[in-house]
Amino acid sequence: MFGTVDSWLLSKLTNCNVHATDVTNASRTMLFNIDSLSWDQELLDALDIPRVMMPEVKQSSGLFGYTGVNVLGGNSVPLTGVAGDQHAALFGQACFQQGMVKNTYGTGSFVLMNTGSHRVSSSAGLISTVAWGFGDGISYALEGSIFSTGATVQWLRDGLGLINRASEIDRLASTVLDNGGVYLVPAFTGLGAPHWDMDARGTIVGITRGTNGGHIARATLEATAYQTRDVIEAMIADTGMEIPVLRVDGGGSASNVMMQFQADILGIPIERSAIRETTALGAGYLAGLSTGFWSSVQGVEDGWGADVRFEPTMTEDQRQSLYSEWRRAVDRSRGWAGSEQF
Repeated sequence: MFGTVDSWLLSKLTNCNVHATDVTNASRTMLFNIDSLSWDQELLDALDIPRVMMPEVKQSSGLFGYTGVNVLGGNSVPLTGVAGDQHAALFGQACFQQGMVKNTYGTGSFVLMNTGSHRVSSSAGLISTVAWGFGDGISYALEGSIFSTGATVQWLRDGLGLINRASEIDRLASTVLDNGGVYLVPAFTGLGAPHWDMDARGTIVGITRGTNGGHIARATLEATAYQTRDVIEAMIADTGMEIPVLRVDGGGSASNVMMQFQADILGIPIERSAIRETTALGAGYLAGLSTGFWSSVQGVEDGWGADVRFEPTMTEDQRQSLYSEWRRAVDRSRGWAGSEQF
């Protein structure tokens, strides 16, 4: 959510001589300054919000209060963990070390890298955020949001009728050996990170008389893997760090075809969490650490496991050739909604 600004907020800040570039800087969004780890006085002043109205900022793991006695069967339950969904997923994937990366494949996909105690200010189209506060320290993250991944499979099911259930896409994609030169850019509502092009629109290129449903299905799965690489490339550019492995979760990670292609197009192993719902798992870890159910993050890390590890099998020349064609397809989709119509 960092980096987005409501039009009312933007107009208020413009009137108060606070520039839009300041507002969209991820270190000063939603009134909280993630560098100073406090409410941003300049923004509070610009919006005439007294600091006394703002709540106390606490670590992600700790005692926040109790539920009412009538909420959960007459028991008062302590609330001991609070985190955003993707931050919780990063924690649930036990990505505790600097440079560790996870991707959650849902309706959209969200790639996060733990950048440690240092906030990386992205110049490659990513968002800087606080991953979590735990103990006496803060961990920051880089985040790349991909708008349409699982939603693209839904479109294949509901819009084109090529499959009856999302789980059928692997079978259909496996009826062909490759994408047959077909690339699908699912910019139905524009492109997210790292492109941020709201005028981009969905594009299918490379269709011939030989194109069939299997090619479209494979191109759909590959589109998610390509978009993930776009974000990973931006993370490497921002940090200078190589990424040795990608941990994955979410409903889309159930696709073995897509996970294998993800490993191939990235050239690194993919580890699929044995527990797919790592957002809920991460929130549980934060709560359990506060109550002493786990004594340390080492205990959490020791309990993490993968059900499958996908190793890359593609040559570097193949990988770069395919990715180059993907970038050409993305270029075709960009700025379409802003083009002059005849």
